Amino acid sequence: MIAMRIAGGLLAVATLTAATACATSAQPANARTPTATVASKHPTETLTPLLQQNLPDVKGKTFTSAVVNFPPNARAKPHRHGEAFVYAYVLQGSVRSELAGKPVTAYHQGQNWVEPPGAHHVLTENTSRTKPAKLLVVFVSDTGAKLKVDD
Repeated sequence: MIAMRIAGGLLAVATLTAATACATSAQPANARTPTATVASKHPTETLTPLLQQNLPDVKGKTFTSAVVNFPPNARAKPHRHGEAFVYAYVLQGSVRSELAGKPVTAYHQGQNWVEPPGAHHVLTENTSRTKPAKLLVVFVSDTGAKLKVDD
């Protein structure tokens, strides 16, 4: 029972990835009106480790917890967490998340999700342009493995 609670509350990551909403144009596709291109630079998330410990009685596995901060309008690059099991819990604000092959979902303070080993996290972003968001992320990973690898 305790092991199930630990595993369920374990893996979090807000390693969340980027995707921009595309506005549709009222102009026909063949219109040649010049338009200015503005490069939109979004801030990225920061990860602050809290605890890292080898799991007793589970040789080769490590438990890692961290807080992931998303400034306003921030997004993470598309990424993977290797073979880690990830659990994410929204401490503050709201984030939009998408795993490859799954629908985009918005998670608000108090909500959570899990990511299975090998999942491709294609979108993670703060839904607010003015307020920060914060996640508690827990990983159960192979000891020594990288916790996040950007595409």
